[in-house]
Amino acid sequence: MKTVTAPATSRPQPGSTLAIRAALFDLDGTLVATERLKAQSYARAAVMLRPDSLKPEEVVAAYDDLVGRPREQVVHALMERFALEAPARGRMAELGAQSPADAFLTLRLTIYNGMLGDHALVRRNEFPETVALLRHVKGEGYRTGIATMSHAEQAVAVLEILGIRRELDAVVTREEVERPKPDPQIYLVLAERLELPGAACLVIEDSLPGIRAALAAGMTCVAATTELTRDSVHASGVLSPERIVDDRAQLGAVIFPLLTGRAHGPA
Repeated sequence: MKTVTAPATSRPQPGSTLAIRAALFDLDGTLVATERLKAQSYARAAVMLRPDSLKPEEVVAAYDDLVGRPREQVVHALMERFALEAPARGRMAELGAQSPADAFLTLRLTIYNGMLGDHALVRRNEFPETVALLRHVKGEGYRTGIATMSHAEQAVAVLEILGIRRELDAVVTREEVERPKPDPQIYLVLAERLELPGAACLVIEDSLPGIRAALAAGMTCVAATTELTRDSVHASGVLSPERIVDDRAQLGAVIFPLLTGRAHGPA
């Protein structure tokens, strides 16, 4: 079990004037490396459509640019890039699909849901430092929440497997918002459910769309990058370097001063 050490002063007290009252988390890529599993599921589905001319590593590499995007955008981008519409159209009747995009998505979800059915696989992909941080801040009295572009069926399954559903005061998934990240809507909805203003929320995200969404919602944001998102987050310049964590062992050192109001420097 990963532990997190924080200053004793991090606990919010009744009547406290601490700016941060809640810690909000992305799910995929932040608490668990499901982005890696998603990439593999899209790759396997694409290769099923073009088995003689497409290699899975090509699709995985293309997915790197789509991390944090909703599935509709990912499906459209991959179908266009790898010319999947014609072979997907040929599978529509077999899969009971209404469109080539629906056929590709059906193949991909079958693969991904099979991955989620392997609970040991999901647990092996947990980011223990971030999960430990979530448990710690909840224990210290902060409100907690999840804002994820995953749909509820998959998101809830992952949270239950990781054993953290009860650590959360609110969860907002893709179905509950009209506009996906980087639009701030999902974080604004989450803050409303927690009955807090955006300025009282600290967000931990891994991808550029999520970071942009949190900042646009008026929230403090820290990036916990992955190998899929590291380059794009650093290159974007949307966060100062001290708010970007590439080594998750250092995450607490960045987060705890923000919780206690002792951090300095730009967002």
